[in-house]
Amino acid sequence: MKDQTRDTQHAVLGRAAAGDSAAFEEIVRTHQSMVFGVACHFLRDSGRAEEVAQEAFLRLYQNLGRIESQTHLLQWLRKVTWRCAIDELRRAGRGKETPLEDAPEPVAPDPPGDLLLKERLLKLVASLPPRARMMVILRYQEDLDLAEIARTMDVPLNTVKSGLSRALAVLRQKLNRVIGDVKYETA
Repeated sequence: MKDQTRDTQHAVLGRAAAGDSAAFEEIVRTHQSMVFGVACHFLRDSGRAEEVAQEAFLRLYQNLGRIESQTHLLQWLRKVTWRCAIDELRRAGRGKETPLEDAPEPVAPDPPGDLLLKERLLKLVASLPPRARMMVILRYQEDLDLAEIARTMDVPLNTVKSGLSRALAVLRQKLNRVIGDVKYETA
C-alpha cells in the first residue's frame, strides 16, 4: 500500500512537471498547510505568510522539472519557504541580525491566571533572531530531526545543534523571567 501511494505521488509529480495544472493543484493542496504554517510561525503575520507561501509555490512551479521525488519536494519546499520568509523580513526592514542574547523580550500583559498560555511562548519564540527562530520552528513545529534542519537551512549539523541549544537556553531564561514576574493567587 505504501509503495502504491509513493508511486501515485511520483506520478502526480511527473504530471505536474509535464504541465498538468490539476496535478500541480494537488501538490499545492497537499503541502499548503505545511508551507503556510512554517511561514506564519516565522513571520507571525498571516498576510505576509500567505505572500511567502504564494512565492514558494511559484518557485516550485518554475522548478518542477528539478524535483526528483516526494521526499525531495518536501525538503525543497521547506528550504524555499525559509528563504522566502527571510527575504520577506528583509523587505520589511526587520531582517537585522541581533545576537541571540540581546534579542528583546516581547512586552505583553500578564495572562489572567494561566501561566502556560501558548501565546506567551509564541511571542518569546518570535523574539528570537531569524535563524534561531526558524531552527526552533522546524524542530518543534515541523518535528524535523537535526540533520533535516541542517539540510533545509544549508548549514552544518553542529551549527544546528549549537543554535538550537542556545535558542532553547535563551527561551528558558526569558520564560523564567516572565513566569517569575507573575503573582500566584492562593485559594
